[in-house]
Amino acid sequence: MRVAVIGGGWSGIAAAVELTAAGVDTTLFEAGRILGGRARSVQLEGRELDNGQHILLGAYRDTLALMRRVGADPDLLLDRRPLQVVDNAGFRLSLPRLPAPLNVAWSLLAAHGVGLGEKLRTAWWMECVKRRGFRLPHDITVAEWLDAAGQTGVLRNRLWNPLCLAALNTPVERASAQLFANVLRDSLGSSHREDTDLLLPRVPLGQLLPEPAGRWLTAHGATIRLRHRVRSLASEADTLRVDGTSFDAAVLAVAPQHAAALWPDTPVPQDFEPIATVYLQYPPDTQLSFPLRSLSGGLGQWVVDRGNGLLACILSGHGDWEMYDDAALSRVLDRELQIDAPLLGASVIREKRATFSATPGLHRPDPQSGRLQIAGDYSWSDYPATLEGAIRSGLRAANATLDYHLPNRPRQT
Repeated sequence: MRVAVIGGGWSGIAAAVELTAAGVDTTLFEAGRILGGRARSVQLEGRELDNGQHILLGAYRDTLALMRRVGADPDLLLDRRPLQVVDNAGFRLSLPRLPAPLNVAWSLLAAHGVGLGEKLRTAWWMECVKRRGFRLPHDITVAEWLDAAGQTGVLRNRLWNPLCLAALNTPVERASAQLFANVLRDSLGSSHREDTDLLLPRVPLGQLLPEPAGRWLTAHGATIRLRHRVRSLASEADTLRVDGTSFDAAVLAVAPQHAAALWPDTPVPQDFEPIATVYLQYPPDTQLSFPLRSLSGGLGQWVVDRGNGLLACILSGHGDWEMYDDAALSRVLDRELQIDAPLLGASVIREKRATFSATPGLHRPDPQSGRLQIAGDYSWSDYPATLEGAIRSGLRAANATLDYHLPNRPRQT
C-alpha cells in the first residue's frame, strides 16, 4: 500500500510516523525546505530561532509519546515545572505539587492580589463547571461566559483573559467559551496533577520533533520530499493522484487555505489570527524569576525566558500591536518589561495567518473517509489550534487510513 502525506507540519509528521510504523510505503511531501510547518526552527540574522513561541502542557500525552517514539526524550528537551501564572503587576497563582484537584484549589486560595471572597466564588464556579462536565448549553464568547458567572474581578483580568488569549490566540470578546472550557477540562480541571505542568522547550522547536522525526522516517524507509509543493490532488478509479503520481490513499495535512485549494469540498475556517514573536536579547545573565510571565497594562501579553538573556515576547490575536513596525514594537516591549539591563538586539517574526480564529460555533471539517483523510489542528474539533490537536488529528487520519485498507491488521495496545 502506498500513501501520500501532504504537509510536513506536526500533524503530517504524526500521520507519516504512524503509517510507516505499520509497514506502509509512505511519501511525505513538504513545500518548505525543512519539516515542522508553523512550529519549526528558522535561521534569522545568523541565529536559530523558533518561528513562533510554543508552550506545551503535561496534558499533551500524544505529543510526548510521539517524541519518545522517534527518539526525542521529553525529559531532556523540555523544562517541566508546576504551572504558575505570574504577571508584572504583582499577581501570582502557583500550583503546588499536590494531588489534583487540591493543587488548583490551594493555588486559588493562596493567590496573591485577590480578595478571599473572589477566590471562593471562583472556586465554586469552577466546581460547578466541572460537575457539568465542562459542557456549555450552547457556545458563546468567553467574555459572555465570564460575565454570566460573575467573573469580573481581578481573576478575570489577571488569569482568565491571559489564559484564554494564550490558549486560543483569540481575545475573550471573540473567543469560543466551549473551546476554552475544553482546554480547562484537560488542564486545570484534570484529575492528574502532572497534566497542569508547564513544559518549556530547552531547545529550538526543530529538535523537539521535526528533526528527529525526519531521521526516524528516513531510517524506517519512508520517502521525504522537501521543497515540493503539491499542486494537484485528484481521485481516479481506485487511486488518488498526487501531482500525477498514483497512491492508494492520502492524508491532507496542510494549512486550511491550502487544503481548500487542493480539495475544494473541504470546509475550512475562513478567519485567522496573527501572532508576532519578538525576541529581545539582553546580557546572558539576565533572567526572569519564573520563565513564563504575563504582561498587563500595555501591548505585551506573555514573555518566555529562553535562557542566556533571550526573552521571547508573544503577541496573539488581532490588536493594537499590529499598527507598530518591528523596531517600534521592540522598543515598546523593552520598556514594558522593565529589565534592568541594556537591550542588545531584537528580532521579530510575524505570522499573519498563525492560527484560525477560535470563535463560537466554528464549523470544523469532517475527517473524511476512505482514501482521503484530513489532518491539521483546525480539524481536531475538541481543541483550538494546538500542537496536541495537530498530533492527534494526524494519528487519527493515519489510523482511519489503515482501518479502511487493512481492516484486519493487528492493533497496538
